Amino acid sequence: GGMTTKLGQEAVQKLVDVYAHWVPMERIITTNLWSSELSKLVANAFLAQRISSINSISELCEATGADVQEVSHAIGKDQRIGKRFLNASVGFGGSCFQKDILNLVYLCESFGLKEVSEYWNQVVKINDHQKHRFATKMIKSMFNTISGKKIALMGFAFKKDTGDTRETASVYVAKHLLAERAKVSIYDPKVEKEQIEFDFNYYKALTPGREFKECVTVETDPYKAAEGAHAIAIMTEWDEFKKYDFKKMYESMAKPAFIFDGRLILDHAKLQDIGFTVYAIGKPYGVKYQNMDDLNA
Repeated sequence: GGMTTKLGQEAVQKLVDVYAHWVPMERIITTNLWSSELSKLVANAFLAQRISSINSISELCEATGADVQEVSHAIGKDQRIGKRFLNASVGFGGSCFQKDILNLVYLCESFGLKEVSEYWNQVVKINDHQKHRFATKMIKSMFNTISGKKIALMGFAFKKDTGDTRETASVYVAKHLLAERAKVSIYDPKVEKEQIEFDFNYYKALTPGREFKECVTVETDPYKAAEGAHAIAIMTEWDEFKKYDFKKMYESMAKPAFIFDGRLILDHAKLQDIGFTVYAIGKPYGVKYQNMDDLNA
């Protein structure tokens, strides 16, 4: 992108000539400067919006008895919508989505576009709400008290196949659990203990007056992380988590044993057969209302 002046267009062409050495001309897009800037921000904002949209529906599914994966599958068949970025979860992370949305919000506010600013800011609010809601569900499910209870968080990276932890949902969920005096155990196949400890300090996830080593342990063995725990929470969609011997984990855990699937990657029926109490984002387990007549009862 460049200014719509003669010099600006010449600069754009110089850059096009550079990229044309390895990028086909039909794939090179030229725009004015603002269009270029906004295109990058809006692309990430639209992707994040889809995640927050399906996450908001996951809460409605839990209230009504719908299954968010069935809803995602159904609407994804509509070619106008498509199936990408419709996986409900504990929330998005990473360095780009939130940063770019907040940049968009700032621009809107700077130009006096209050309603537009509020619209995009709501995408971030829903993401924060989903993380808080997941942690609150854990606490309520475990009899409204987790003080002194060990909870194993499986996964700390913000998504699978990376060691990137920026804005990871795990650290925010852990913050809520620690505020209720839980003991948190963490396993991630790629993230080192030093990075996890850094993030707890950087994101101010530790309860005031408590040090990392007092309330958080980082394990290199997932079975060790689950040993003696009252609950397991799936925080990252690592493929290896699907292959674990959950019966072995169950036998080593405190009872009743809970699993909270924040990524919808596990076989919930099999886990229930083992003996776990299961909660999963957007799933109709233990729903109170299933039809409109019940709402008016």
